[in-house]
Amino acid sequence: MRIRLLFSLVAIAIFSLIFVGCGAYSFTGADIDYASTKTFQVNNFVNNAPIVEPKVARNFSLELQDILLNQTSLDLVNTNGDLVYEGEIVQYYVSPITATSQSTAAQNRLTIAINVRFFNTKAPQKDFEQRFSFYYDYNGSAQLVGSQLDTALEVIFERITQDIFNQSLANW
Repeated sequence: MRIRLLFSLVAIAIFSLIFVGCGAYSFTGADIDYASTKTFQVNNFVNNAPIVEPKVARNFSLELQDILLNQTSLDLVNTNGDLVYEGEIVQYYVSPITATSQSTAAQNRLTIAINVRFFNTKAPQKDFEQRFSFYYDYNGSAQLVGSQLDTALEVIFERITQDIFNQSLANW
C-alpha cells in the first residue's frame, strides 16, 4: 500500500514538472511575444560589395526568410511587418589562406559580410544594426562556380542567418 502511494506521488510530481517546465521553453530559443508580434518582413538585401556575385543578395534574403518561417510561428509579409530585417552585403571576397611550395594557393577562403538593421515595432529597445560575417574554405585549384559556389553560399548563409536569428529573437 505504501509503495503504491509513493509511486503515485512520484508519478504526479514528474508529470507536474514536465508540464510546468515545457510551458516557457522554445526549442529554437526564440523569445517572441506571439500575443503582440504576428508578422515579419525581410526587405531585399542590396549587394554593395566591391565584387558582385549576381545571385548572392537574392539567395541571402530568401535564406533569412526561410529560417524565420521554419523557427517561428510568424507570418511573412511584404509591408508593415512587426519585425523588419534590412541591410546590405558589404563584403564578398576570396583570399588565399595557405600556399604551396610553388607559391600558388593551396586553399582559398570566400568571406561574406552582411550589415543588418533589425527593427522590432513592438519592442523598439531590441532594434539593432550589426555586421555579420562568415567564410568557406575550398581547394585552391577549384573554381568557385556552379555547385562549388552553391555549397559555399549554403554554408555561409546557414551560419549568418542563424547568428541573425539568435541576435534578433533569441534571449540567450
